[in-house]
Amino acid sequence: MSHRRFPRVLPSLAVALLLLVGGAVLAERPGVPYIADVPVAGPDAAQTGDVPLIAEVPVTPPVPLLWRVAGEAGDLYLLGSFHFLTPDDYPLADEVEQALVTADEVVFELSPEELGSPTLAMQMMQAGLRTDGSRLDDDLPREAVARLATWGQTNQTTLQATGLGTQAFQLFEPWFASLLVTTTELGRYGLQAQYGLDVHLARRAREAGTPTAGLETAAQQIEFLDGMARPDQVQMLLEALDQADAGPEAIEALHSTWRAGDADALWTGMAGDMRTRSPALYARINTSRNDAWLPKLEQMLQQPGTILVVVGALHLLGEDGVVEKLAAKGYAVERVCSVCKAGVAVPGEVSAR
Repeated sequence: MSHRRFPRVLPSLAVALLLLVGGAVLAERPGVPYIADVPVAGPDAAQTGDVPLIAEVPVTPPVPLLWRVAGEAGDLYLLGSFHFLTPDDYPLADEVEQALVTADEVVFELSPEELGSPTLAMQMMQAGLRTDGSRLDDDLPREAVARLATWGQTNQTTLQATGLGTQAFQLFEPWFASLLVTTTELGRYGLQAQYGLDVHLARRAREAGTPTAGLETAAQQIEFLDGMARPDQVQMLLEALDQADAGPEAIEALHSTWRAGDADALWTGMAGDMRTRSPALYARINTSRNDAWLPKLEQMLQQPGTILVVVGALHLLGEDGVVEKLAAKGYAVERVCSVCKAGVAVPGEVSAR
């Protein structure tokens, strides 16, 4: 059992980490590819040095959240991704490199073609636009209106750089505004979607000529958000503002816990907590999607060869995660982790069955 201290992580942050499409909110405007190999500017305070980046990243590679599943004809590697990372999170562990090199196909939440589409951000914006003539402030409590205005002023330069001034907030539904707040705060502390593990591995697969695919479409991921009830959207925005006010502690803890490969801490401190406090949202963006992926993963296991599947780490963890669900179906599942086998305590292994 892990004893890692984990500050409260609000569902708004979990949404950004469970839905790969969330990184498109702060992507460059249409005409510039989303998958980039160059740094992007961070928020205003980060540019001026007034806000520190997250704690210094260790020089060792992240301990991978990687499992091997043996099928009838082939094998699956399941890799838990973090959708927002820093350049210092690379290189990757040898186990991940080996899984990538040996893979006959790499499968992501979204296909690299959709993830890299220059129109993905525009799709997000169009889905998030209000169509009834109302304003975002009309949905919010008075105190939240002032908090959002203050946050917008603090981040005005950053928002303008993405083509979204503070007044543009009023044109959007709460879910879009929530993602914009959350992804901006992640960027404030150095975590960028451009450096996310999915983006990195998609580029590597493309360079190697390895076929790729997606478990979902961008339209499906956007619908998970756009189809939320309005009160749930408002709650997500209020929590995003709470997370912004709380500072970097929870973000740092989440990033370092992923790097440590601590599956138990991620499950109990984030996924399990979200399930308790926001069961409807948790079911919508986590368990329902995991269940929809299972038949696709089982079909892959019936094919010869090796397939690497890269999804948000929370989708793999705990009793609702894909790893346990496949093990419960009788598949032989084992965690691939040389650090674990060396005797270093890294919770979260699933025994081979």
